[in-house]
Amino acid sequence: MIGMLQIITYLLCVYLVFKGVEILQIALASSRENRVLMIVLGVFALVIALAAGSYFTKMIDAQAAAVSSRTGGSTE
Repeated sequence: MIGMLQIITYLLCVYLVFKGVEILQIALASSRENRVLMIVLGVFALVIALAAGSYFTKMIDAQAAAVSSRTGGSTE
């Protein structure tokens, strides 16, 4: 069961990073004269997405390790 949770969380992390890249691409493709604020917002969104993905990955790995050590490493 914890393996399924890990897979879903990993997919969430990949989705977050893709959305951060998408926001940055939209900012870079903007045709506005003053798009510096949009690019800064896109970079900020990408950094937040990478940080959140990293945090969620570490969190679910720690949870899986705790469950594995509590059950003695047996798989059900």
